[in-house]
Amino acid sequence: MTTECTKVHLQIFTINCVKTQFQLSLIMITPIQGEYSKSLISDTPADLLTEEALHFKKSITKFPEEAIYIYSFERDKMIYADGWEEVLGYKNNEISMLKLVSISTDEYTQFSNELNDKALLFINSQTHDLELYSFTIELKKIHKNGNHIPLIWRVAVHKAENGKVTQIIGHCQINRSLKFGTIMKYAAYGPAKSKFEENLNKVLFQHLAISEKEKQALSLVAQGQSFKEIATLLNVSQSAIEKRIIPLYKRFKVRSLSHLISFAIENNIIS
Repeated sequence: MTTECTKVHLQIFTINCVKTQFQLSLIMITPIQGEYSKSLISDTPADLLTEEALHFKKSITKFPEEAIYIYSFERDKMIYADGWEEVLGYKNNEISMLKLVSISTDEYTQFSNELNDKALLFINSQTHDLELYSFTIELKKIHKNGNHIPLIWRVAVHKAENGKVTQIIGHCQINRSLKFGTIMKYAAYGPAKSKFEENLNKVLFQHLAISEKEKQALSLVAQGQSFKEIATLLNVSQSAIEKRIIPLYKRFKVRSLSHLISFAIENNIIS
């Protein structure tokens, strides 16, 4: 009897140990949203009096209500910043990469952090033409005075060496005409654009989000064009268009194409 009890206890102990190890392994392989990108950046602002920063000031065109930054992963700091007082109320020498990541409004924090993570992970998995990759997102950031500012945010690879991203550049433009609903809007660009966007779609599926490519196809559907007509117009296969539209049914919990279109209009995805 004692031997049997001991065996039972040992089995339970073994099962609990395996369960604990499994839970720990899940924690280790499942990063918290934003942790990957945050691990690559610092809270160090740019020294705007360096020869490099002055060169950027002269050579990079900045438009009204636009702010720009350049971050160096090699030096682990911001190396250029301009326009931030006009856009978000911070002086240029107050802007750090960590600050920019941390001031998204509540409804955009998780999504933008995860987009940053997955986009950088994908780009860092590539080895060629890295400087042709970029992504954009429509979101709101918190102004220094507490106001929520509608922005189009574009992040691009500014410099790459030996198949590794060394600098990124960000353009942040105020756009008061943006119409925000419950749907997050983003786009991906680069030599492997389809693969890039497909990768983002998979990992961001849990969010109510739509890519620029999906939005484009949906807009054409709403205009009354068939999948075949859209495929011809965009020079892709009909199955490629179906792959852009059909997954939206499940994502947005709609049951028909007409329901999908009305949902898109109600949530300012299309007009």
